[in-house]
Amino acid sequence: MKLNFRIILFAFALIFGVVFSIPSLTQSEQGKKITLGLDLQGGLHMLLGIKSEVAIESRIKSMAASVKYMFDDEEIIFDELRMVDGKKIVFELLDKDDVAKAKKLLKDGIEGTVLSENGLKFSLSMTDAEVARTKSSAINQAVDTIRNRLNEFGLAEPTVAKQGSDKILVEVPGIKTQEDEQRIRELIARAAHLQLMAVDEDRNARVSTMSVQEAKSYGDVILADVNTPEKYLLRAIPVLDGSMLTDAKVGFDQNNQPVINFALNGQGAKIFGDFTGKYVGKRMAVVLDNNVYSAPVINERIGGGHVQISGRFKLSEAHDLAIALRSGALLAPVYVMEKRSVGPSLGADNIKASMEALMLGFVLVVFFMIFYYGMAGVVADVALIGNLFLILAIMSLFGATLTLPGMAGIVLTVGMAVDANVIINERIRELLHEGKSIAKSVEDGYDKAFTAILDANVTTLIAAVALWAYGTGPLKGFALTMGIGILASMLTAIVGTHGIYQWLLPKINKNKLGFWFGIKKEGKK
Repeated sequence: MKLNFRIILFAFALIFGVVFSIPSLTQSEQGKKITLGLDLQGGLHMLLGIKSEVAIESRIKSMAASVKYMFDDEEIIFDELRMVDGKKIVFELLDKDDVAKAKKLLKDGIEGTVLSENGLKFSLSMTDAEVARTKSSAINQAVDTIRNRLNEFGLAEPTVAKQGSDKILVEVPGIKTQEDEQRIRELIARAAHLQLMAVDEDRNARVSTMSVQEAKSYGDVILADVNTPEKYLLRAIPVLDGSMLTDAKVGFDQNNQPVINFALNGQGAKIFGDFTGKYVGKRMAVVLDNNVYSAPVINERIGGGHVQISGRFKLSEAHDLAIALRSGALLAPVYVMEKRSVGPSLGADNIKASMEALMLGFVLVVFFMIFYYGMAGVVADVALIGNLFLILAIMSLFGATLTLPGMAGIVLTVGMAVDANVIINERIRELLHEGKSIAKSVEDGYDKAFTAILDANVTTLIAAVALWAYGTGPLKGFALTMGIGILASMLTAIVGTHGIYQWLLPKINKNKLGFWFGIKKEGKK
């Protein structure tokens, strides 16, 4: 018996499958392993709602900051630039010669707006289409932002998906303690809305006796310090916001206390540099989620776009805050509509039931193939074992998440994996009944069966790809295991078994076709 390239390739595939499956099967500390999903190891399930109306107000505030910067940059003199009811911006130009220039700046610089004018007084508001786009963008951005935060946190394959038009589904496997759950909830819900705001030095001295309405009449807001009872009167329109932030990292100050260092993009660095150069001797507050973390005096122009947040953080708090800043601010706050914890005991029950189904299906298929096809069934069973190991190995290498539907996909693959060998064995039987030689029957059997097998597997693979592309959560797990199983079976059930037959061919006796192929009546029909 001579070895051939097919059996060598199958042997390498089998060894590869066994070696890379071991960490997942033994759950050893070393090596890459399959991650168990929420339904198999327990974790946190949440359904979040989103306050999209806040996104409109944030967009208006960002527009106001842009208008102020453009007018200052072009030396357009204006008065009373302020927001009204969080829905529009009003301002008054002091020189009628600036009207044409101002209108052109607003038209070219800010999209999706409607400009109304009454003499030198103007109001700028969003179009209905821009309002709808902003709300839609808020939910989509929240999905991406929450997913990025959880990924940077180091969690394995969290599920974050849009549900309906205004809800977000979040599933985080492996969360078992109350402390972990609380930390994850805070990380998800944190708006991480960063603003650099000017202190209203003319009126700040009497901020403690000022009402919110009075502050609003001046175009200001009152915000509290995060560490002290002190309050600040700040200009409501920020100098710049977190949309211009490019990076945030945890560092340490001269007292070895955790701080957060963040960098601004080119536009943000220019705005920051121009502001600090113009307002030397004034204070600028670093505001995060409407809390003042520091309000240092500007001693000189600060270039480079690098800013620091200090706030007596714990190291874990600084780490989580840096993640939230890097992943971007939420355009609108999210809130928990539904929450439940899936205990590890339920996951253990699911794993036990799934393994029992897998083993029962595997054993039944193995015995049926041997009973019906004899040694040809044994060959098919060897390919089936190789197929299972390949699925586990590939999923382990990519750190894929195995869910309950994924387990169902593996159970289904057990039956599908021998389907190709059933077709091949039936073709070989037909050719043997016609009186052809064993070698000719084997070769022609594979040739005639290949087209049908390829068509069936390709169509099923297309369905798996579609499920993966458009499905979420459990559907992706099912599609993944089914897709890997189909590709693995093409290697094991076609290439591998063909090589085994070629290797065994000298041993196959024409007088023992019942033993080799399960043929009860030999010879021609």
